[in-house]
Amino acid sequence: MTPVLRGESPSVTETPGIPCPDADLLGFAGLLPPAERERLAALHEFLRTRIRPAVVEPWTREEFPAHLLPALAEHGLGELELSGASRLFTGLAHAEVARADVSLSALVGIHNELILGLIDALGSPEQKQRWLPVLRTFRALGAFALTEPEHGSDIAGGLSTTATRDGGDWVLTGTKRWIGAGTIADVAVVWARDTADGQIKGFLVETDRPGFTATKIEHKLGLRIMQNADLVLDAVRVPAEALLPGATGFAAANEMLRNSRAWVGWQAAGAQLAVFDIARDYALARRQFGRPLAAFQLVQEPLARILGNASASLGLMARIAGLQEEGRLDMPQAALAKATTTRLARESAALGRNLLGGNGVVAEHGMAKVFADVEIIHTYEGTHEINALIVGRAVTGVSAFV
Repeated sequence: MTPVLRGESPSVTETPGIPCPDADLLGFAGLLPPAERERLAALHEFLRTRIRPAVVEPWTREEFPAHLLPALAEHGLGELELSGASRLFTGLAHAEVARADVSLSALVGIHNELILGLIDALGSPEQKQRWLPVLRTFRALGAFALTEPEHGSDIAGGLSTTATRDGGDWVLTGTKRWIGAGTIADVAVVWARDTADGQIKGFLVETDRPGFTATKIEHKLGLRIMQNADLVLDAVRVPAEALLPGATGFAAANEMLRNSRAWVGWQAAGAQLAVFDIARDYALARRQFGRPLAAFQLVQEPLARILGNASASLGLMARIAGLQEEGRLDMPQAALAKATTTRLARESAALGRNLLGGNGVVAEHGMAKVFADVEIIHTYEGTHEINALIVGRAVTGVSAFV
């Protein structure tokens, strides 16, 4: 075997002498019906061979590889939320995208969970007719504009962007921060407080409207493919039909955030599979003291711990998928999944980076990229601490937020 370079991931399934070549050691993919199992296998191969090698340079340069969107669409990644697939398949598909590249998976996940799924669930017939066909095929991209410069964890009570009815229009004024795909989106789901009744409402806002500006946030540690942005809405005027009829209170946004937190759990699981892939390939290829690294006890132990963390994360997320299928997923469960899987991902990424030694700090070997991206998913969609407090409130009946 040759050393893993520039995001390449030679398959170990063709290497003799490995009894368990599949990182899914407990066989979660085997829980899928045959058709979905075959589809997942094909998706895995496409992402491993086509996407993982193609994203290293864009990630390093903080650029978005728009040329990959048609291929992603061909494999159904633009419409996972509306595909009719099982929740377990959808989750494992998100994990596979993260296994290829965590930051690109952020785009696929937000696109499906917070844009496509939201418009389908909360939009008017006219909004669905206009946006769903182009979103499903990645011919259009969306942004979920909720977080603000001064309001992150306290956004429910502190949101300050305003929406004022003016005749047949709404006028939106305010600023947003950390908005994924903000500079490349065609439409933004903007959450604003109605000045008439104080309620938080959602609006579909085309990003080319006068008064709408997006500025890329530069020099991020991780998720460098995702184009996060600062948004300014300077008296942006939209028609009355821009209001999402199902998004006339913060409960609607909170439901989307619940689903999104569950999706981040799949991201964390996929990131750990990537850590394991890279670490095992490297351990088999790299020789020191006349032996492959894989022959040393201090290498095999962290490999087993990474795989244990990944398997635990997949098991937790498989149960979350079951709750989603039953319509019983609640915010404390999603928060527990997000907090736990990202904590384990952080540990796994640190173990993997250490295993690669000096080569673990350069993007071309893959591990440094995953290591940096995991730091971001540990924080976004609710910090680890906020998600832990959501769980704590649920199990004690006492709120510790303030």
